[in-house]
Amino acid sequence: MNRRYISFAAITVLLIAAFYMSMITGTVKMTPAEVFAALSGKGAGTMENGVILSIRLPRTVSAIILGGALALSGYMLQTFFNNPIVGPFVLGISSGAKLTVALALISFMARGYTPGSLFLVGAAFAGALFAMFFVLLISVKVRSMGILVVCGIMVGYICSAATDIIITFADDADIANLHNWSMGSLSGMNGKDVAIMSVIVGICLIASVFLAKPIGAYRLGEAYAASGGVNITLLRVLLIFISSLLAATVSAFAGPISFVGIAVPHLLSGMTGTASPKIMIPGSFMLGALVTLSCDCIARTVFAPAEVSISSVTAVLLVPVVIAVMINRRKECR
Repeated sequence: MNRRYISFAAITVLLIAAFYMSMITGTVKMTPAEVFAALSGKGAGTMENGVILSIRLPRTVSAIILGGALALSGYMLQTFFNNPIVGPFVLGISSGAKLTVALALISFMARGYTPGSLFLVGAAFAGALFAMFFVLLISVKVRSMGILVVCGIMVGYICSAATDIIITFADDADIANLHNWSMGSLSGMNGKDVAIMSVIVGICLIASVFLAKPIGAYRLGEAYAASGGVNITLLRVLLIFISSLLAATVSAFAGPISFVGIAVPHLLSGMTGTASPKIMIPGSFMLGALVTLSCDCIARTVFAPAEVSISSVTAVLLVPVVIAVMINRRKECR
């Protein structure tokens, strides 16, 4: 059987298993029968039904959607910069989005208002575009991708430091609780949040699928793509727009989640043995969903009832992948 089909089948099976584990594990233990009853609408009125439908299901679906969005954003950025170690977290895009979301929340909550999810996504998108613009400005001035990545990391540190300062000196107790979100967290998701993120990420995913052919040509060189009728300027704008919107959506709802966008495309490429966008776009989304959901399960269950940030788990598990990619890239350059 084709290696790609085997890889997709394995990811699908593992994603279903991770969904199941996310439903039954937690502070309140659930049996498969209780989960099935809640999901089928037969457990109305029970405590288990409330826990599953109001807490675990929205969080699980959010992990799938946002994890897929992060991985797809990372693939788009790696394509744009033609660099395997860039991603929304490394380039400071996630941190820029986090800063503007924190500013928006503090500005509104200090006046007794709670901004809606769409407003937060818009604020995050503005921050992501600002960070991306700064990185692009640097890319025009320097030729070295290494310097570009370092500058992106520095932008991320500045934005994160500014966010931490704002949160630290916030007077309102509710605003101070933003610290957990600023470290990356999928807690507190609800049905409305899931609906909004599903629409935004779904549109971006569909647009990415339609861009698979021009992206494939672009990866072979701008001259080759242009000779094939690809509008290079439009494609680059779309890559920036889609990757920034995906990263902004994740930051608006869950805060920054590290290294998923960098590591997942490389894991998938190694599993499938191909870099074809027709495989990488849907595959990155599925594998990103699996990795993020699995890390979230670890984050909320290993030290239960305490919960660690999901970024702590993704960093521990995915940083070795990023290091391996950097080592292999250095060997190839020799």
